[in-house]
Amino acid sequence: MGESVVNVGAPPNSRASMGLENSNWHSELDYDRWVSLPVAGPRPSARYKHGAVVIDEKLYIVGGSRNGRNLSDVQELDLRNLSWSTIKIKTQSQADNIINGGLSEVFPATSGHSTIKWGNRVLLLGGHSKDTSENVTVRFIDLESQVSGVMETTGQIPVARGGQSVTLVGSKVIMFGGEDKHRRLLNDVNVLDLETMIWSVAETMKTPPAPRCDHTAAVHVDRYFLVFGGFSHSTFFNDLHVLDLETLEWSQPQIQGNLVIPRAGHAGVSIDEKWFIVGGGDSKSGALETLVLDMSTLVLSVLTSVERNDPLASEGLTVSSALIDGEQFLVAFGGYNGNYNSEVFVMKPKPKDSKQPKIFKSSAAAAAAASVTAAYALAKSESLDFTAIEHSKTKVDLSVEIGVIKEEKKALESSIAWVKAEKSTLRAKLDEINETHTDLSKELHSVQGQLAAEKSRCANLETQISELQTRLSSMQSIEQKVESLRSQKSAFDHNNSVQKQSSGSWRWMAP
Repeated sequence: MGESVVNVGAPPNSRASMGLENSNWHSELDYDRWVSLPVAGPRPSARYKHGAVVIDEKLYIVGGSRNGRNLSDVQELDLRNLSWSTIKIKTQSQADNIINGGLSEVFPATSGHSTIKWGNRVLLLGGHSKDTSENVTVRFIDLESQVSGVMETTGQIPVARGGQSVTLVGSKVIMFGGEDKHRRLLNDVNVLDLETMIWSVAETMKTPPAPRCDHTAAVHVDRYFLVFGGFSHSTFFNDLHVLDLETLEWSQPQIQGNLVIPRAGHAGVSIDEKWFIVGGGDSKSGALETLVLDMSTLVLSVLTSVERNDPLASEGLTVSSALIDGEQFLVAFGGYNGNYNSEVFVMKPKPKDSKQPKIFKSSAAAAAAASVTAAYALAKSESLDFTAIEHSKTKVDLSVEIGVIKEEKKALESSIAWVKAEKSTLRAKLDEINETHTDLSKELHSVQGQLAAEKSRCANLETQISELQTRLSSMQSIEQKVESLRSQKSAFDHNNSVQKQSSGSWRWMAP
């Protein structure tokens, strides 16, 4: 993993626990550091692939999966007093005049769905459940009346799916990708107008992302739709794709900064120009880094990291943004990393620097952002399309816009210079690595030569040992023969002595 750009402010593996006495927890956090919240009372069941959204300083958790079983509960965490409570959802048949359209049924057990805030309601799109229909279902939970139902939609309703991304742009929902109930991966772009409840299909141009699910998506300046990561049935991704919502053209700009591992099941949330990406994994291990992508410059950095097996290094967790006393916080919940998790973690991201130049800070710059993206991807300047600029802006002083674009051009040139300098640094590191590799290769060859000599010496020793064993066997046979000859000689000598003694006696007894 590259370490060329590191966002300072928090050391690696920075996560802390907070004491129960911290009732004013949100004012005591350090920047860019995850903290486990000391919630009071019982917690909801640990889970993953649930839905989550923050409304009025309260975190709502809907459904999810645990041990292969989908859940249907709705849980509420008060971010002020840090206590959980269960919301008892009523069916629409038990209340009148909640919203046009709907079915009288209890909220079904669902996982892999997407949740968004729409007024004082939570909308739930897609997901897998026992009775998944053929097309995407849009459900609602009215938080005031605590009523749930199904919203009737028309138009080109997309096929039912789970693991998709859903992003709200104004009054329109953009749904991308996912996996249908036949395990077919998708890469279509569908748009739901929440004011008319009409679905439409975006006919995009150029090369779209590969079909995938369990990715994350965000929108920049209400025009650029970004997709990061996810997986197919055989591949995990770490690529970034951008769809221009005005021209409906896909592009794949190269991310600047840290090189990160492929991942799926991660969670993402955007605050201003920063897109925070948390968790995920590749089915073998969880992603330890919390990433932040500056969507105006496409520079990706590692904000902080956690230890292995940490709940934040999980798949299927959620992360939401919460505004408390005028400050933004990230709130993460759930996930699975070998264990199902139910802890709540918060982080206070460092506020943006207002003096930092913006790439997309005017309507004219937004219209030219496709060229900006290409400039970062190719690391070279390209001419701006003033026809597109004129088409996108309304009654804007051209001279002012040209001045803005010149400023942005300077920012781009500065960024390109940074990229070139970074490239030079990386090249120097690569040369050093290559030199080290060469030395190690020489050492390896020397060791291999010594090993071959030792093998040859061992072979010679084995041959000598075999010869000695053969000679030893022969010597044992010779010793047996010698012993036999010795026995024969001893018997012969004994017989000869007896004969001599007998001969002498007969001579003494003769007359």
